[in-house]
Amino acid sequence: MMLFLSNFKSTVLLWFLVLATCGNDSENVAERTQSQTEPQIVQEKKEIVVAANRTEAYLPILKGKKIAVVANQTSVIFKPEGHTHLVDSLLSLGVDIKHVFAPEHGFRGNFDAGEHVNNSKDIKTGLELISLHGKNRKPNQDQLEGLDLVLFDIQDVGVRFYTYISTMQLVMEACAEKGIPVLVLDRPNPNAHYVDGPTMEAEHTSFLGMTLIPLVYGMTIGEYANMINEEMWLEGNKKVNLTVIPLENWAHDMFYSLPIRPSPNLPNDTSITLYPSLGMFEGTNINAGRGTEFQFQRYGASFLDSKVYDFTYTPEPNFGSKYPKEEGKLCYGKDLSETERMNQVTMDFIIDAYTNTLDKSKFFLTSGFTKHAGNNRLQKQIEAGATNAEIKATWQEDIEKFKKIRAKYLLY
Repeated sequence: MMLFLSNFKSTVLLWFLVLATCGNDSENVAERTQSQTEPQIVQEKKEIVVAANRTEAYLPILKGKKIAVVANQTSVIFKPEGHTHLVDSLLSLGVDIKHVFAPEHGFRGNFDAGEHVNNSKDIKTGLELISLHGKNRKPNQDQLEGLDLVLFDIQDVGVRFYTYISTMQLVMEACAEKGIPVLVLDRPNPNAHYVDGPTMEAEHTSFLGMTLIPLVYGMTIGEYANMINEEMWLEGNKKVNLTVIPLENWAHDMFYSLPIRPSPNLPNDTSITLYPSLGMFEGTNINAGRGTEFQFQRYGASFLDSKVYDFTYTPEPNFGSKYPKEEGKLCYGKDLSETERMNQVTMDFIIDAYTNTLDKSKFFLTSGFTKHAGNNRLQKQIEAGATNAEIKATWQEDIEKFKKIRAKYLLY
């Protein structure tokens, strides 16, 4: 009997609490009840498919044609068990590859930044490797003789002075002059989620920036190829017969971790997100991590003020950097290896280093810095003590103009 009374009291109390809370919340309760009974729609996260994997989309284009491939170590087809190089896959499928054009860092991606690369022969396939970072950076007409098509497939990181886009532009120019079609296999750009940085000025164009675009342009290499072609940016205002095979299941704001380092000194996601900002140090005497295992994740120099920095390191020759700046010297600077994904270019790092340089005459390599910045104004702004916000404000008008052009060519 006592157990019955106890259970009865508990039941009455429970109903009292339910009635007390339902009065003004009946609609919410109904909504919650409905949501609990209706089936939940779960958004399936689809795997990103790079264009190289979409063989059904481009093999018919290659059938019966004599082709050349512009490729490096990132030109792969992904498989559950790993990946195979695009060139190996195409050869196994009977595609007639006459030779390979290799960009900066070489076909296997093992040469230093800016290092002269000679023509050679690929040991595995026996194909001739024609360097586009040696005697010539643009294919000459003899190297295109007898070809029906040139295929371009290289992983980009979306920064103007990362030279693979310049190589692509020069290949497109050469093919336009020869009347040879170009096929671009698109890949994600890990820095495609924003547009920022100084815009290249016409008088400062070079291999580190051939078109008047911001430092970070927020486009895949396929989208950028379409822009170059349709805006008539090829030499002589020519257009090439261009086909871009798009990605699948990717959008500009998606995070994408590169499965293969795109060049020797971009080893991980942190280096890639910092590269637009720390890459500006390439036009100075400051070491940006080359000669360590944390390339583009730190900066320092022996001539920075040791009283300001408690982080030190010593660059030594290693893979991808035979002669790093400040080699063998104790460098004072900052460790940025814990930096999260960035959505802007910042001048804070370079302003910090310049401010704490004991001998300002040692800092800038003026010609190189101008080529990286795309103008000679940025160096003057830093030397004059401008803040990051003040500098970035001077970029905005050009960025907005570019965004209007860019919008016409976005595929994703």
